Amino acid sequence: MASEDDEGDKGTAGGATAGARGGESVRIDSWIWSVRLVKTRSMGAAACKGGHVRVNGHNVKPSHAVRVGDEVRLRQENRERIVIVKRLISKRVGAPVAVECYVDNSPPPPPREAVAPAGIRDRGTGRPTKRDRREMERLRGLMEGGTGQPRGR
Repeated sequence: MASEDDEGDKGTAGGATAGARGGESVRIDSWIWSVRLVKTRSMGAAACKGGHVRVNGHNVKPSHAVRVGDEVRLRQENRERIVIVKRLISKRVGAPVAVECYVDNSPPPPPREAVAPAGIRDRGTGRPTKRDRREMERLRGLMEGGTGQPRGR
């Protein structure tokens, strides 16, 4: 027969909590996937290998053990996520439960700039001419300072 403590763990996150008893730990690639900071576990491992994941200020390998109270910094898509581990889980859970497993100290995401789509053309107009292409590049900001010369040439 299970004790009350065991039943309490089953009710939280569908029994997917690892519980921080006795200094238990979970792999960092598994944890960032479980709390939905990355889409797949392999993406989490790749982020660790690429130096995009830091735990308590140190670059880590995918197999690094994360514990409750650790600070995890994850760089992704021109943004840095800074989270403090509140609860360890080893299986992916729903978004409402995942949010309860960490404290998000990340700066707000940069505002999306209202950029007009410069490369959209009407159907049937054919292939853009050289003049059209240069005009689209100028609108996108690929030309340097309006000199008329493309960058890098």
